[in-house]
Amino acid sequence: MPGTPAGPGALHCESGGGVVTITIDDGKVNALTPELLGGLADALDRAEGQCRALVLAGRPGVFSAGFDLGVLRGDRAGAAALLRAGFGLAARLASFPAPVVIGCTGHAIAMGAFLVLCGDYRIGADGPYALAANEVAIGMTVPDAAIEICRARLSPAHLGRVVLLAERYPPVAAVAAGFLDEVVPAADVAGTAAEAAGRLCALDLPAHADTKQRLRGALAAAVRAAAERDFGGAATAA
Repeated sequence: MPGTPAGPGALHCESGGGVVTITIDDGKVNALTPELLGGLADALDRAEGQCRALVLAGRPGVFSAGFDLGVLRGDRAGAAALLRAGFGLAARLASFPAPVVIGCTGHAIAMGAFLVLCGDYRIGADGPYALAANEVAIGMTVPDAAIEICRARLSPAHLGRVVLLAERYPPVAAVAAGFLDEVVPAADVAGTAAEAAGRLCALDLPAHADTKQRLRGALAAAVRAAAERDFGGAATAA
């Protein structure tokens, strides 16, 4: 399915050599809307079972600025549904049966950063970008579902700085914090992600999937359970 749109126009999906690459590009800040999250869910449905590795990447300069604030600040039911879908997607990425490579092409804020944390190998773009959980800086309590992800993936020495202090991490510092595994020049993110995914295709996929379930199954379950507590309903299986 080279070059074909996946769901809403902000998503594009390509496949080749056992790798499926999903790129988010809304031409703006890749805000996570209900439509975009639905498109991502559909793209993962198509990728599961046909790929040996998955790449999820953003547009130049931004991976995702997080949830669409217009929806979050709208009616309670719509906001809760958006939050459930977002954390459902995070849980699914964390336990996806094939290796997941994240191409963090720039800023990753709030839910954008939480999605980055759910990848197996995370490649960041060097540059004037930030990775952050900014909730407390904008008057929002960090939900339990996000804390479960941060606690599992961030360095303990940085957990409080990320969650309690809303510290913004430039890409190189984000490696030490646990947001990223590697930082490369911005122009090299796509190629480096493709190379990493190609290498990961050599893994034994059933062994990888079984081991990931043992390693991350509890995290995915904890995120879904926390989303149910946080937002008044089960996290959707995005």
